[in-house]
Amino acid sequence: MILFAYPEFSGLARELYAGWGLQAGDFAVSRFANQELEVSIDADVTGSDCLILGSVAPPDERLLSILLLAHTIKHQRSGELTLLLPYLAYTRQDKIKPKRSLAARWMGALLQASGVDRVITVDIHSHRAESLLSIPVVSLSPAPLFSKIITEQALPDATLVAPDEGAVFRCEALRKELGLRMPLAYFTKTRTAQGVTSELQGEVGEFAVVVDDILDTGETLVACCQTLQEAGAKEILVLVTHGIFTGNLWTKLWGLGVKRIYVTDTIPQIPPDRRIKKVSVAPLIRDHLLQPA
Repeated sequence: MILFAYPEFSGLARELYAGWGLQAGDFAVSRFANQELEVSIDADVTGSDCLILGSVAPPDERLLSILLLAHTIKHQRSGELTLLLPYLAYTRQDKIKPKRSLAARWMGALLQASGVDRVITVDIHSHRAESLLSIPVVSLSPAPLFSKIITEQALPDATLVAPDEGAVFRCEALRKELGLRMPLAYFTKTRTAQGVTSELQGEVGEFAVVVDDILDTGETLVACCQTLQEAGAKEILVLVTHGIFTGNLWTKLWGLGVKRIYVTDTIPQIPPDRRIKKVSVAPLIRDHLLQPA
């Protein structure tokens, strides 16, 4: 199998190469004088299964580049082409709304048209988004990684918290991985003419572990942790799969009882803060790829 890895994922690629017979596929992305993209590959892919490790998240050049690379590899008569997107962008646009884009379906159509046979990602935003994509998708759960953190931090009596109802299944997967019936609380959202309000369901102890898939601006997590503090939580641990860290609102978490944020490396660049701990997804990906067909 040949792995084509984009430079920003070089660290994750090195972990995948270690102890495994992957072949490195060299490629280059450049622009003509008129700004059109061009991709060239320096590997014979004929009949070989290939992996592309990268991102389709903004800036938009990433999406265009990875689509053109996929098309180039497939055009050279490769075997199965798997797109390894640790963070699958655009899947939050998964609801059918009048006169609004449905980007999850659009993304699937683009990938299929470019020759991608399947996608492997980590913690896709929703089952609804997965169903909208027109090609096979494997979404790997981060529960095995997060369960180790809870065990190492000796927090079996902490309350697991889902910041919205959509995150409850992530907490349930974590409890199953741990083999423990940890207390579980979650937030429900109510939409009114005045806006959206959240209400905490369940009791919270002194220690809380908030589990979510995406930390973007941090608005949801900030509101969640404010309520948890008011409910009696004195120390909060945040486990999040994809750390986008947009803007500065999320930094308010440090004043709301949050002691640590653990985030996987599905998005390699994270803020330089010692309280933010990066967790590698390489074991999840390697274990999946090494499973017998």
